[in-house]
Amino acid sequence: MDKKVKVRFAPSPSGDLHVGNIRTALFDWAYARHTGGTFLFRIEDTDRSRVTDEYIAAAIDTLKWLGLTWDEGPEVGGANGPYLQSQRLDIYADWARKFIDQGDAYFCYCTPDELEARREAQRAANEAPGYDGKCRDLSPQEIKDYKEQGREAVVRMRMPAGETTFHDEIRGDVTFDHKFVPDFVLVRGDGSPLYTLAVAVDDVMMGVTHILRGEDLLSSTPRQIRVYQAMGLAKADYPLFAHLPFVMGQDNTKLSKRNGEVSIDWYRKAGYLPEAICNYLALLGWAPGDDRENITMKELTELFTIEKVNSSPARFDMKKLDAINGDKIRALTLDEFLAWTLPFMTNAGVISGSDQEIALVRSALPIIQERIVTLGEIPQMLKFLFVKKFQVEEESIPKINDGAAKEVLKRTLADLSPLQEWSHSEIEAVLRKSLIEEMGLKPRIAFGAVRIAVTGSTISPPLFESMELLGKTLCIERIESAISL
Repeated sequence: MDKKVKVRFAPSPSGDLHVGNIRTALFDWAYARHTGGTFLFRIEDTDRSRVTDEYIAAAIDTLKWLGLTWDEGPEVGGANGPYLQSQRLDIYADWARKFIDQGDAYFCYCTPDELEARREAQRAANEAPGYDGKCRDLSPQEIKDYKEQGREAVVRMRMPAGETTFHDEIRGDVTFDHKFVPDFVLVRGDGSPLYTLAVAVDDVMMGVTHILRGEDLLSSTPRQIRVYQAMGLAKADYPLFAHLPFVMGQDNTKLSKRNGEVSIDWYRKAGYLPEAICNYLALLGWAPGDDRENITMKELTELFTIEKVNSSPARFDMKKLDAINGDKIRALTLDEFLAWTLPFMTNAGVISGSDQEIALVRSALPIIQERIVTLGEIPQMLKFLFVKKFQVEEESIPKINDGAAKEVLKRTLADLSPLQEWSHSEIEAVLRKSLIEEMGLKPRIAFGAVRIAVTGSTISPPLFESMELLGKTLCIERIESAISL
């Protein structure tokens, strides 16, 4: 296909977008950017009971946050709108009527109970359960009788005998025998379109050339091709399909809420950088080559091709995501790091956002940048600098409440009180001499008690730098308070 590439991301956001959604969006976006094509964003919201305005707004916000900008779609516009399927219902209804007039589709009056009874009979006869074509060729009298009974009719597409073969850009040629693809519903009894009708009509009318989507939708492809045929589309003009491998959890079952965090919003709130999320998701089924794992968004657009996508399932590895996120944090400039940090500090209530607080946060960031994995760790790590009413964490109190710890703290107080230059290097020199050389203590034991006394926790940034930032007055006050516990 020599046409300019046009891909689409078309979620049905009935909740937060999840890992699988975003991996698909990322591959679509990267392919469009790599080829100089168009990335179209469409919302499939025909089921308005599940897809709410709130979820649609959240989906738009998530894509923006990740940097997956679209060329055509909600808020951007384009020549093929509207881009919410709920605003395109007349289009689908027109095509359904046309299919009926052409003889490609027909009204089916079977009730759900009748359909289920016939499927049960098929199972009992060891046949593949599916629609048996009962309403394919109804007489005018049968139609009249059904209408008089008040039955609602769905619209079904006729599947011809034979098979559908198409070339999948990842899996090669794929064939479906039509005996396993029975006549399928296009329009419900209430007039609302089903996914198979709406998605195929939109892809054709919006000029989509390549459909990159999850492997779970592979079996719907022959139905969509049947809709293309009914629309009069030449085979050479069908969109090309590429079905992406499943994303699996650590238990080798498909990633779900049961075996991992699937919501992108969860990762956002936990303090993962958008570029780290995109970097890691890109590696789920694709590889840049040379065993590289840390890539930028620019590099992704330069390197991404469908040919490099693997057909094998990809396993979601939280440790690898953590490692990539840590690398991305360490690559931030101080100003960038501060900009990402401040919302976490204010949302956690650690700071109010005053200039003085921000200056102190900025001073503290260099000593934690090499040590954190997520931005969500920062409030807990730096809160000791800002608490108005300082307290040692309850679980840490026993570690500074015995005789040995008290002796360490008393010696620390005595040796630090006269110190004139309150710098981390001077603090370290004094405490190493008194606690390690003279008292003969191991660093973990000696400095552990001091850490708890001045930060309130066993977990903090590097001790001596923390004490310098906190200041002499507060350090002395907190050590005195710990001694008197």
